[in-house]
Amino acid sequence: MDLLSTESAPPTLVVGEAGTGCAVEDRPPATVQPMAGTAQPVVVSVPAPGATTRHSALGLVAARMGLVSSNSPRRSPWRVLLSHAELKRYFIGSVASDFGTWIQNTAQVLLAYKLTHSALAVGLVTCAQFSSPLVLGPWAGVMANRLGSKPTLLCTQVLSALIAAALGILEFTGSLTEPYLIAGAVAIGLFFTFALPARTVTVRMLVPEDEVKAAMAMDSVSYNLGRALAPVLGVVVIIIIGFGWAFEINAVSFIIFSIVLVGLPGRPAEPMHQRSPVMSGFKIAWQRRRIMILLLMVASVTVAADPVLVLGPALAKHVFHASADWSAAFIGALGAGSVVGSLLPRQGKPAIRRAAVVMGLLGLAMMAFAYAPQVWISVIAAFVAGVACLMANSATRALLIEQAGRRHEVSVMAVWAIAWAGSKPIASLIDGSLAGWIGIRHTGLVLALPALVPALAILCWPVAHKRGVRHAALSQAR
Repeated sequence: MDLLSTESAPPTLVVGEAGTGCAVEDRPPATVQPMAGTAQPVVVSVPAPGATTRHSALGLVAARMGLVSSNSPRRSPWRVLLSHAELKRYFIGSVASDFGTWIQNTAQVLLAYKLTHSALAVGLVTCAQFSSPLVLGPWAGVMANRLGSKPTLLCTQVLSALIAAALGILEFTGSLTEPYLIAGAVAIGLFFTFALPARTVTVRMLVPEDEVKAAMAMDSVSYNLGRALAPVLGVVVIIIIGFGWAFEINAVSFIIFSIVLVGLPGRPAEPMHQRSPVMSGFKIAWQRRRIMILLLMVASVTVAADPVLVLGPALAKHVFHASADWSAAFIGALGAGSVVGSLLPRQGKPAIRRAAVVMGLLGLAMMAFAYAPQVWISVIAAFVAGVACLMANSATRALLIEQAGRRHEVSVMAVWAIAWAGSKPIASLIDGSLAGWIGIRHTGLVLALPALVPALAILCWPVAHKRGVRHAALSQAR
């Protein structure tokens, strides 16, 4: 059975001979009626209240997309912080670190644009920061296995603090040029690569199994809370006290997170015979189609949202003829949307169909971001895209952990790091290159298209088995 055909299939009329075992899950109660011209009874499903709506065209589309109602209670992921003190401490530390990261990210983008006045230069700096996961992602999972999740994460935070502090010192002395800026982005991106799998493992160890989805959503919230608030503050810091202090604030934020990590439990190093080979995550993804599809969805979310960061300054200045500082508003709106997305209640287990629908919303929002007639409409579109990003990322991340299982969790999440962060440099290079070739608006459209593919695939995917059962049942009824 294909992954896309295992969830929320549309309701069907099922008719069959009694005793044939033709059972369908989640169907309304059935009655047994004799069939004309035969003594054999048939089973005919009895419409439940509201069946007319479900069998309407809109109802069938909603069912195919996984938007059917469920009896599961709807709960906000924020509740998990109230019941798990260690996760709460981790969340506070990660918010501080991510807040500093986005202050520096904003400073890097604006400083690169100030030095070169080129969207390509902005793309190169962004590419440099996120290129490491594309190359070193598999080794990151191995390191988390060998050293343990907490030591790995703690080490990456301390080293990142040193790099950020060095960049600040170079800016204070007037020595921070574009090559140094790119080199610093590469170094911090390197440590970020090794932190990602360790961060995922650390988070899931702080909560029981049934709270993993909510915990992963909150980990995404900490990243996006910084993206929501830090860019505007970053612009204020740059204007009042300069670019150098943006880097130093990030260094302090890494130290704060390191102090929090010292008091948290961590996964011990694995015995030698259990260490995963470097390429095991890729092998698992290649062998399991469900994991491969989820990883492609993760990459599509990153690619679709990339224009907000890379094209923001050029879009504001050359399309809307406003200040390039509007790019901070775009980044902030994207992050604010992610925070609001975390406040939305969740229902039941994560489902790939609902994740695909949210990705479709992301694609449409990014198209609106690129083609908006006024700058404030682009800000609103970035906000909607942020909501969709958070929901899609938390759902696909939880689904990957579920599909991988404890045995392959670290290896698969190392590949997730490549899909999530490693696709960023590719998208940034495409952004920066295409912007000067086909235009800023059309570039945004090109990168939004992959996010629409999963929703279109699920909407149009032929579910051959279910159609066959339906046709056979109708033939018998005639």
